[in-house]
Amino acid sequence: MASTHPILADVSASISELKKNPMSVVRQGEGVPVAILNRNEPVFYAVPAEAYEALMDKLEDVELAAIVRARLEQDEVEVALDDL
Repeated sequence: MASTHPILADVSASISELKKNPMSVVRQGEGVPVAILNRNEPVFYAVPAEAYEALMDKLEDVELAAIVRARLEQDEVEVALDDL
């Protein structure tokens, strides 16, 4: 029974291509992730460092936004600058 798997990248390469020339495969993505396929199924994504860093920044923003939303309903605490 064959199953299908979504490929969440515009560029893909076989694991054999990756083994042969990893940097060439990464360059094919032109800065975006490349889906690495084994028998036509994605097994992982080769993500360039710059794209990974941007992803981590966005994830941090999402986490901080969740904290802000959670704290919106809290009572305000007045503080004088001299007390800090």
